[in-house]
Amino acid sequence: MRTFAAIDIGSNSCRLKIARVVQHQLRTVFEDREVTRLGASVFETGLISPEAMANTIQALKRFHKAVQMHSVDRARCVATSAMRDARNARAFRAWVKDETGWEIEIISGLEEGRLIHHGVVSTEQGAAGRCLLMDLGGGSCEITLSEQRRIKAMVSLPLGAVRLTQEFLRSDPPAKEEVARMKQFIARELRRSARKIDTEGVKLVIATSGTAAALAEASAAMLKPSKAAKGRVKARSNAKAVPGHTATAEQVRLLADKLTKLNNEARSGVEGIGARRSEIIVAGAQVYAELLEHYDLPGFRYSPLGLRDGMLSQMLAEEDARTSAHQQFERERWAGVMELCRRYGVDPRQAEPVRAHAVQLFHDLAAVHQLPEEYELYLEAAAMLRDVGKFLNYQGHHRHAQYIIANSEVYGFTPQQRVITSAIARYLGKSRPTPEGRTMRDVPPEEHEHVKRAVVLLRLAAGLNQDRASDVLKAKARVYPRQVILELLPGRTGAELELWSLRKEAAYFREVFRRDLLVTLP
Repeated sequence: MRTFAAIDIGSNSCRLKIARVVQHQLRTVFEDREVTRLGASVFETGLISPEAMANTIQALKRFHKAVQMHSVDRARCVATSAMRDARNARAFRAWVKDETGWEIEIISGLEEGRLIHHGVVSTEQGAAGRCLLMDLGGGSCEITLSEQRRIKAMVSLPLGAVRLTQEFLRSDPPAKEEVARMKQFIARELRRSARKIDTEGVKLVIATSGTAAALAEASAAMLKPSKAAKGRVKARSNAKAVPGHTATAEQVRLLADKLTKLNNEARSGVEGIGARRSEIIVAGAQVYAELLEHYDLPGFRYSPLGLRDGMLSQMLAEEDARTSAHQQFERERWAGVMELCRRYGVDPRQAEPVRAHAVQLFHDLAAVHQLPEEYELYLEAAAMLRDVGKFLNYQGHHRHAQYIIANSEVYGFTPQQRVITSAIARYLGKSRPTPEGRTMRDVPPEEHEHVKRAVVLLRLAAGLNQDRASDVLKAKARVYPRQVILELLPGRTGAELELWSLRKEAAYFREVFRRDLLVTLP
């Protein structure tokens, strides 16, 4: 049985979840969490403090022991808002690599939201309809509109509880002016997101993260007789909300206003809040209150699922094609490619024949190129996106395409995967990939040869589609020890232009694959 581990390095806390695959489904076997406040100094100075680094390293070393103890086959470690903003993120990544061997992947806010959505809707009941997901972390807040378990719209806002506390709330309890400035900032950010998020018809609101858990727990406690009044029990410092707990907009507003008037010691005594959460709960509560009021929502249901669950689900999807998670993941990735086509004016009907030929060549010439399986997806995406650069300028459009692909948000593609895809799309003109080239410097050295081979396949696929006004050509490839024969089966408009274009590729084909390319007509 395969075992996966997901490590989430957040701005407020680090979390670990280990799950084992049982009958094509994930079963959680271990969880751990540590509040490290990695983003506390980042949002003030732009740098991760040495203390926060050391605290986080200690937590990660503990996580690493757990990963080893559970014989994890694959671990993925991601970092979010604080690491996106920190100027010394590279130094911290090197430290983590040295101590644990893990490569930290810094993901964007939108990719964070996509993974959270993937983790929540795959499990939560009622998430199949039109629902809104809200995740408020230490550095950012992701709001996702989902319908039929698919993302319809998403925004990532700089409304994290740690970030807002550091930037606005200096007093204890917070001064009225501080709270007023923070609420104005929250309202401004929400107004900017209003055009993207349409909550009409939303039947369910799901909130994740520690702040949502605390508010759900405190809201439930509001409905019970006061324990403090009976003098029996002080509120638990490590209280956890029960999955499915709800909090109404009215309860959240009452809580936000109440907590704002208390000092830190008094806030820590509120049931469900606790000592560590009390330091940042005022900002978090105000964000949730403003969110519910801004979108005119009745309240939210708390879910303990989140980023880690999405990471685990994606790892399962990547390795087990028989799961529903795999199908959803592939749909999301391809939807991301098509959205980029739409944004930059690429007609999918014109790009589709190139994609189809690229896939055919990938399979027909498998014995020749010997590329890893995942390169089929990179090749397909590059085939669809190779002309996005024309949106900027036809002159040099291959360079523009590389830049757009590498620097655009494409759901389901990691930054490294985007870099590889962009490099494949880059070299369709006169230039060739070389290790010292600007594009290839960003590609991991171990992928250089793979990229060169994929480039050849895409050049052949593009060569098969020279005359877009004609009917699509068919081609048959035959592989021999010293040569590859590519036979063109022309349609009603002939294949002379394609024949000429493909024969121009023969020299580069020989250079990369050490075989002759013979292009023929029947």
